[in-house]
Amino acid sequence: MLDILIHLVLMVLMPPLLFGVINRTKASFAGRTGPPLLQPYFDLFRLFRKGSIFSRTTTWVFRAGPIVTLAATLTAALLIPCGNHSPLLSFNGDMILFVYLLALGRFFTTVAALDTGSSFEGMGAAREVTYSCLAEPVIFIALLVLSRLSGSLSLVGILTHSSTALWMTSGAALVMLVVGLFFVILSENCRIPFDDPNTHLELTMIHEVMVLDHSGPAFGMILYASALKLYILGAFFLHLLLPLRVAGSLQDWLVFVMSMILLAVAIGVVESSMARYRLVRVPQMLLSASVLAAFALMLVVR
Repeated sequence: MLDILIHLVLMVLMPPLLFGVINRTKASFAGRTGPPLLQPYFDLFRLFRKGSIFSRTTTWVFRAGPIVTLAATLTAALLIPCGNHSPLLSFNGDMILFVYLLALGRFFTTVAALDTGSSFEGMGAAREVTYSCLAEPVIFIALLVLSRLSGSLSLVGILTHSSTALWMTSGAALVMLVVGLFFVILSENCRIPFDDPNTHLELTMIHEVMVLDHSGPAFGMILYASALKLYILGAFFLHLLLPLRVAGSLQDWLVFVMSMILLAVAIGVVESSMARYRLVRVPQMLLSASVLAAFALMLVVR
């Protein structure tokens, strides 16, 4: 019961902290003090206290977009194991539902942008779905590889099967998966070098351009869903990179929290040391990630 409670508390409260750690890391590299570590929480609290403004040209799709996106992401978070603990929902084949829940959230974000009738937001939606078509195969192939290695079709069996012993026998395939999934984390969460969440330049905006018309609680739900998506994909990634197992339950949760914070620091370091790619380079990098994942699949099925 305690593990379930900790799982829910971390799932609800930790995602905005990851954005705070990334921002503080980037500020430290730039020699600035930066915003407070808890600034994302203050921003969300301020947005949820405001009212939302909806254009008369939009339909119910625009209003439903943030709600469905957040609901789908929350459901996906219930499927992902954290540390060495089972998730709240688990069954054979849940790995397929996991991917499609993330895709459902993206779909409603893009159709909400298209519902505004703005060519500007339509441009961002077109870019978003194009790049997602290149990123999703990496996740699917990674699930196939891990399913092959673990002999399971459930996320619990797939992710908790990863261990240091598995790295000794299938290290080459796992290295390629780790590199490919790190590219996907940066791309799916709109991070540099694939995207810049702080940009407002028309020629470079991808995700941010789709949410320009959202305000108040609707915009808050989109921001929180984005932070939760980073938390989910980060937990997935850490099961491969750091398959650490600690005997005590509380110690294992502490290792998981520290690993997530270190991942956020690593993302901040990458964003501080690299420039944003030109748009024509983004598909090339995502295709490279797909190729790495495909080679990993070839190694485990040969």
